[in-house]
Amino acid sequence: QVRLVESGGGLVQAGGSLRLSCAASGSIFSINAMGWYRQAPGKQRELVAIITSGGNTNYADSVKGRFTISRDNAKKTVYLQMNSLKPEDTSVYYCNFDYTRYFYSDSLEVWGQGTLVTVSS
Repeated sequence: QVRLVESGGGLVQAGGSLRLSCAASGSIFSINAMGWYRQAPGKQRELVAIITSGGNTNYADSVKGRFTISRDNAKKTVYLQMNSLKPEDTSVYYCNFDYTRYFYSDSLEVWGQGTLVTVSS
């Protein structure tokens, strides 16, 4: 069974940086896309950044220029480098993989457990 394990969250002062990691375990033939989402209390989960199998990236307007998504396909790991953090970035961050299994053509998705990022002013 494929599962994702996140790490790197914590408490940081505004203007600081954090790097989130999300590593997949289990049998994966190919990763179609990796993404980071966040959900603050009382709000819906929103897309923060995504990277596709072709290397294309897309960011929410609120994080452009500050966050960078990257990947290591060999390690089945996605990263989110967060710089110039703002209090508004405070949220639980979730990673998400869209992937294909060996011997199957359909795609599946799996979510990480979430990691809390708190940015103080």
